Amino acid sequence: MVRRALIERRPWLFASLLVALAWWAFSDSDMVPGLYKMVWKAVPLALLAIYAFQRHLGTDGTILSGIMATAAMADAMSELHYLAAGTIMALSLFLAVWLYARNRRAMLATSQKLLAILLVITVPIIAWYLLPGVDGRQLVTGYGLLIGIMAAMAWTSRFSRYRVGAGAMLFVVSELVLFSISGPLMRDSSLDSTVVWPLYYAGQLLIATGVVSGLRRAADA
Repeated sequence: MVRRALIERRPWLFASLLVALAWWAFSDSDMVPGLYKMVWKAVPLALLAIYAFQRHLGTDGTILSGIMATAAMADAMSELHYLAAGTIMALSLFLAVWLYARNRRAMLATSQKLLAILLVITVPIIAWYLLPGVDGRQLVTGYGLLIGIMAAMAWTSRFSRYRVGAGAMLFVVSELVLFSISGPLMRDSSLDSTVVWPLYYAGQLLIATGVVSGLRRAADA
């Protein structure tokens, strides 16, 4: 019953979830050539971009679509060139910071402020220590700073912390796990699709649905 309602009312969201699960299950197989894998990996986030855009939620909805579309391009590029993928994903993160800055929470508890500050400080530090002796360590640390700022802004925005805030946290964890398996401390590329992808996609899914839900409630108020 729930699945039927999801298909009928949110087909783009259902399609995104289905393709993402298929990628998680089959991306390590040799059934799909490299070029098609690039397209396949981009599809889940591209469908989330369409899902956000067709909700007609004004400027903030358009920014959300841009976040997801840019992330989709980064996902595709990650199959070819990690530096280019990181550069494109950085643009998605800048768009996310812009969206959350436009939707600041009016009142923040001290604990919420402290967590936001902690994210900005600790995420780049953890990124730095996960990549000892790796070329481009400083660049990745800067990227970690941007991730921390994005998560802090998400956590202090007016959107649901249980969805958007939690989604941003999952995104942070996925990127830190990716750094760890790419660096010398724990080299294991097989964990990319089995661990990083579900954390990453779940985070983006929570962000997309949480922002859409928040914008719709604000529009109906």
